[in-house]
Amino acid sequence: MQVRKPHWTKPVLGVVGGLPATGKSTAARTLSRELNASYLRIDTIEQSLTRFSAYGADTAALRHAVSWGLGYEVAYAMAEDLLAQGLCVFAECVNPMKVTRDAWAAVAKRTEADLFEVELICSDPAEHQSRATARTVDIPDLALPTWRDIVERDYEPWDRDHIVVDTAGKSVEDTIAELHDVLGITG
Repeated sequence: MQVRKPHWTKPVLGVVGGLPATGKSTAARTLSRELNASYLRIDTIEQSLTRFSAYGADTAALRHAVSWGLGYEVAYAMAEDLLAQGLCVFAECVNPMKVTRDAWAAVAKRTEADLFEVELICSDPAEHQSRATARTVDIPDLALPTWRDIVERDYEPWDRDHIVVDTAGKSVEDTIAELHDVLGITG
């Protein structure tokens, strides 16, 4: 299928968030590839920083920095550089707090990029748990969160309009098709 992006007149920052195992990586990676956009994944950045700590850096300090948002800070800076070059960016992350959401919005504002925020959810707890326990890791040495980690994670409610897509009972293709519809992507 030939995919045509919407008539975007300036760079676009798409932030795809949600709890682990809702389909964020698959959706953001697919949209990025289809639209020839840059793809930033917080898990990749954070795992790279964690691996770096094994090379003699202050391991405890670096891991502490990662747990307090260093990966997000790196991603904001990378997104800002890419958007300033006129490129479109899809960032994939849990995006669990108002502060992270506001930071992405600030990046879009500073670069005069259009922003769309997507939250993927899986409203069926049994399906969500099944996905969480059956998935495989695609980043070397990344420890995936357990189901308990997911349900106990701090995740603040959204305080502004955003796109919500429920992936429960849907194939990847159905989820992508729904995202195409809400983002105005034709194919």
